[in-house]
Amino acid sequence: KISTSLNVLLADAFALYMKTKNFHWHVSGRHFRAYHVMLDEQSEAIFATTDQLAERVRKLGGTTLRSIGQVAKLQTIRDNNEDYVPPREMLRELMEDNKLMAAAMRNAHKLADDHEDSGTAGLLEAFIDETERRTWFLFEASRQEGANAA
Repeated sequence: KISTSLNVLLADAFALYMKTKNFHWHVSGRHFRAYHVMLDEQSEAIFATTDQLAERVRKLGGTTLRSIGQVAKLQTIRDNNEDYVPPREMLRELMEDNKLMAAAMRNAHKLADDHEDSGTAGLLEAFIDETERRTWFLFEASRQEGANAA
């Protein structure tokens, strides 16, 4: 059960990484540089979680993801393939995705606690904190973007 929940988190981490990179590559407008840099930093932090999640699955005796196809089957974070997304919508969408990610991590943490798996719980605690920090940054940046649009 824990390996299964971690594989879903892993799929979502890949999906969120790709979406964050997509927005990093395609952001435009007045705050281009600030958003471009922030999204690059966030995508790197998200990608850094993937190896640790996958290795935890293996430590637990599970099998981890093997393909983009598996990511697509398991991910709960929705892709965004639009040709143009306004900067504020990008920030808001990523903020909501990070909130979903944190909630899924909390659920996996509860499962780990229920099975006395302190290794997984500890790993997830650090990732939850990082995800909440990204959410906060995206919220504050989107408020500024909204104020500038007014």
